[in-house]
Amino acid sequence: MHIVERGSGTPLVLLHGFGVDHRMSLALDPVIDAVGGWRRLYPDLLGHGGTPVGDVASAEDLVTAVASEVRERIDGQPFAVLGSSYGGMIARRIAHDFRDQVLGLAVIAPVFIADRARRDVPARLVLSEDPAVLARLGDASEDYAEMAVVHSLENARAFVEHVQPGLMAADQDALARIAEQYELAQEPEAASPEPFTQSTLIITGRQDHVVGYRDAWASVEHYPRATFCVLDATGHNAHLDRPTVTGALVTDWLERVAATQ
Repeated sequence: MHIVERGSGTPLVLLHGFGVDHRMSLALDPVIDAVGGWRRLYPDLLGHGGTPVGDVASAEDLVTAVASEVRERIDGQPFAVLGSSYGGMIARRIAHDFRDQVLGLAVIAPVFIADRARRDVPARLVLSEDPAVLARLGDASEDYAEMAVVHSLENARAFVEHVQPGLMAADQDALARIAEQYELAQEPEAASPEPFTQSTLIITGRQDHVVGYRDAWASVEHYPRATFCVLDATGHNAHLDRPTVTGALVTDWLERVAATQ
C-alpha cells in the first residue's frame, strides 16, 4: 500500500474517501503539524492513487488491507485514526477493531449508512454560485460544481490541489468492483456495541447532499466523548469548504487525545 509519512511522534492514520486519494487528507497536514507530536500516515486505499487494487473487491477487503498496514507499520503502538467520507466508515471499523490500541477517532463528512438509498440527506443546495470561478477551472469545473456549496477561488484551488488529482488517478474498474460490495458486513457500532469511550470528533455538513448529517447523529450516543458539529455553508468536502473551523476542531480533538496518553 502506498503511504506518505510525515512528522514524528504518536501515529495518526488518515483515511481518504472513495474515488480520491491521500492528497484529500493532506489538506489537514498543516493543522496537525502545527499541533506537533504526530507521525502522520497518509495511505492510498487499494484502487486509489498509487496503490494497485490487487484482488480487493469489497469494503471488508479494504478494512483487512488497512488493518494489515496498521499492524506492520505501527506495531502495537497506541495510535489515532481520522477518516473522511468513505474513509470515515473504514476509520470507524479500524477504531473498533483496534479499540484497546486506539487513542481517538475523528471522522469528517463520514459515511454512516453505506446504502445510498437509505441515507437521510438534504436536497442539493448551492448557496453561492460563481460562473467566473467555474470558468477558471476548465476540465475540473464539472467535478467541482457537483460538490461545492459556496463557490470561491480559495475553495476551487483547494479542490484542484487535493481532490482532482485523486479523481484522475483512481482505477475506475477497481472502484466499480468495490462499489458492488460497498457496505461492511456489520456496522462497527453494532458489532462492538459497548460505548466507544476514547476522544471522538464527528464533523458533518449542513448542506452535504452525499451523506448528510442526521445519520451520523443517530449514532452519537455510542460515542460519549464525542464533539459533534454540523457546519453551515458546508458540503461533502467539509475540511475544504470550512478549513478554519474544521482545523480548530481537529486541533481541539488532537489536544484531547494527547491529554489521555
